[in-house]
Amino acid sequence: MTNAPYTPVVTAGGWIAVSGQVPLRDGTFLHDKPFAEQVDAVLANVVDRLAEAGASLADVVKTTVFLTDMADYPVLNERWVATFADPRPARSCVAVAALPFDCRVEVECWAMAPS
Repeated sequence: MTNAPYTPVVTAGGWIAVSGQVPLRDGTFLHDKPFAEQVDAVLANVVDRLAEAGASLADVVKTTVFLTDMADYPVLNERWVATFADPRPARSCVAVAALPFDCRVEVECWAMAPS
C-alpha cells in the first residue's frame, strides 16, 4: 500500500504512533487465512512499523484493536499473550461494523521512542 493517504508511523515528542495495521503480507490481504494467522500478520506489521522508528514491542504502552466480530476475541487474546511479554501494554478492543479492505482485525499503537 505505497500510496496510502496517511503515514504508517510517526515519531513526535518522545512518542511513536503506529497507524492501524491490517492483515497484509507481501502486498496480499489474508482474508482467506485463519483468524490467528491474520492476527499474527497484523502484529508482525506492527513490529515492522515500530522497527522503522527504532522501537520494539517492549516500547509499546497503549494499543487499540478493532474487530468486526467479537467472537474472534478469544483467539485475539491467545495470539496477544504469545506476542506481548508481561507487562503487556494497555489495550482497548472495540467491535466495528467494517474495516478497510474487508479486514477482520486492525491494530494501532502508541510507544515510547527509545532515547
